[in-house]
Amino acid sequence: MAYIPGQPVTAVVQRVEIHKLRQGENLILGFSIGGGIDQDPTQNPFSEDKTDKGIYVTRVTEGGPAEVAGLQVGDKIMQVNGWDMTMVTHDQARKRLTKRNEEVVRLLVTRHSLQKAVRESMMS
Repeated sequence: MAYIPGQPVTAVVQRVEIHKLRQGENLILGFSIGGGIDQDPTQNPFSEDKTDKGIYVTRVTEGGPAEVAGLQVGDKIMQVNGWDMTMVTHDQARKRLTKRNEEVVRLLVTRHSLQKAVRESMMS
């Protein structure tokens, strides 16, 4: 999924709804992210396109809210609660995901297995 400036981005997406887990004062999502427009995209192990500055899931806690919801390591986060996440800094993404007044986080993600399945179904 290569991004070409000025061209529309096409992606096969999946909805993931995560219900945050309350631990004292904290609301836990159970995953970590990497990437962002302020990060070095060549360090991203999840993208074949080494210019991709997207936000990717780098860790999912076993048994945590994200794993229960179906989030996977390597998923690229396209939206969080309707907000576009394709051109944000790492810190902007973190803040959008961890808003204290939101107990449910609705993500649109894309993953390699989805892209591959669609490509294969179009060839048959």
